[in-house]
Amino acid sequence: MPITDILERNCKLYGNDICLVEINPEIKETRRVTWKEYELIEPNPVTHYRREITWSVFNEKANRFANLLIQRGVKKGDKVAILLMNCLEWLPIYFGVLKTGALAVPLNFRYAADEIEYCLNLAEVDVLVFGPEFIGRVEEIAESISKNRLLFFVGDSCPSFAEDYNSLTANCSSQTPMIVLTDADDAAIYFSSGTTGFPKAILHNHESLIHSCKVEQNHHGQTKQDIFLCIPPLYHTGAKMHWFGSFLEGGKAVLLKGTKPEFILDAVSKEKCTIVWLLVPWAQDILDAIDRGDIHLTDYELSQWRLMHIGAQPVPQSLIQRWKKVFPHHQYDTNYGLSESIGPGCVHLGVENIHKVGAIGKAGYGWQVKIVGEDGEQVARGEVGELAVKGPGVMTCYYNDEQATKEVLRDGWLFTGDMAQEDADGFIFLVDRKKDVVISGGENIYPVQIEDFLRTSNKVKDAAVIGIPDKRLGEITAAIIEVKECMNCTEEEINTFCLKLPKYKRPRKIIFAEIPRNPTGKIEKPKLRKIYGGESLVAVQNNS
Repeated sequence: MPITDILERNCKLYGNDICLVEINPEIKETRRVTWKEYELIEPNPVTHYRREITWSVFNEKANRFANLLIQRGVKKGDKVAILLMNCLEWLPIYFGVLKTGALAVPLNFRYAADEIEYCLNLAEVDVLVFGPEFIGRVEEIAESISKNRLLFFVGDSCPSFAEDYNSLTANCSSQTPMIVLTDADDAAIYFSSGTTGFPKAILHNHESLIHSCKVEQNHHGQTKQDIFLCIPPLYHTGAKMHWFGSFLEGGKAVLLKGTKPEFILDAVSKEKCTIVWLLVPWAQDILDAIDRGDIHLTDYELSQWRLMHIGAQPVPQSLIQRWKKVFPHHQYDTNYGLSESIGPGCVHLGVENIHKVGAIGKAGYGWQVKIVGEDGEQVARGEVGELAVKGPGVMTCYYNDEQATKEVLRDGWLFTGDMAQEDADGFIFLVDRKKDVVISGGENIYPVQIEDFLRTSNKVKDAAVIGIPDKRLGEITAAIIEVKECMNCTEEEINTFCLKLPKYKRPRKIIFAEIPRNPTGKIEKPKLRKIYGGESLVAVQNNS
């Protein structure tokens, strides 16, 4: 069954139900409305910063865009890129593309103009849909990319080099186009995060997308009554595939534009959200704001919030222990995945396994996992090896890159590039990225283990560990430390704290600086290596 069938079903069963809400608290009214006051506003409070649509409108908008594309010659197998910030139009556009039989190609909103052009060419994109935030970047490359592509603009004041999505779709049919789709048909191209170089184009079919719906619903038990708060960018598989669990059940989702702790808690409170997926920095920010007294939980209605889950990066055990002290009634879960395995869920902790916090879990619903050595053979429990996964959500290939595909796909197994080990109970723990392992004096050092330890300090907000060149040892470890607000920390304090580590794991260099993370929360280690990768480093005192 193609994933577009779920939208058609939801439209028929729940047509008048609200399915998507967009909130932009950056432009909300200046007077703060408490959740108690909010309860008194009838019906369906809507202000100038809040928009919503029903399932019938969602489906209608998807159909109108699909019919526009078909009018313009877009056919099965063509590619349509989406360059939008999270907004109410995003998902109807995505499904409109799929309804034509074309492939949806979401683009990272952080891409510079040359990166946008690179991805359009790599994926052989035929149409680009973009929003107002990207006018400048698209204008830089408009002359070259518009020669063989359609450009549609979503927003007010359409630029001269593009066509107006709103006016064009308003005049298109709202009927479902009669395009026959199967599970085997190509559906989408996602790009790797690019943390190790230029992004790769990852091809998935409809079977992958459908499987991700089933995985998410199986893991988190979404019902029609659950309300999912979506904060991460929709271009990334993580955000969208977690939403797919609600999509499968016809539940409502809230798209929140903003990550400040007060924005998140406001949205949970006022929209009655029951499920929230957070990235590590956002969870830390919420807890820190509570600790400082900037936020008072009594100002919010949070009793309905049942599940907080985290993914996209290693999760410090200390963070979840802190969280459970503040929110003891919350179920907690973590999901491991990558864009090549259609996002989260190929490995899954499970809400019933809170005693195993720190692990990424066991094989997810419909998935197989194994940990292998350099020879490709499975290693014994407790030994470190590369994690490989197999299941219906594995990518078809890296588009237009046969060599890269061969390197990671072998007999249906996807070799993830993540080093892991399995404990006596069969739970898998991430050790580090294969390419991030630091080899110092012949000893393998896994930065994630050191980072997790450093974050247990009550002065450390975030930490990243990289290898830097050393004439004698080949590499040594450098720890970049981001100190909590309103705290002072010295190199001597960090070194003393690290005495609890085995000697070979203790960082040899300490640097106080902010930790750069991409929109999905991953530490941008190539950027750190570029900044700090020289042989001469000086620790800079953070006096914030």
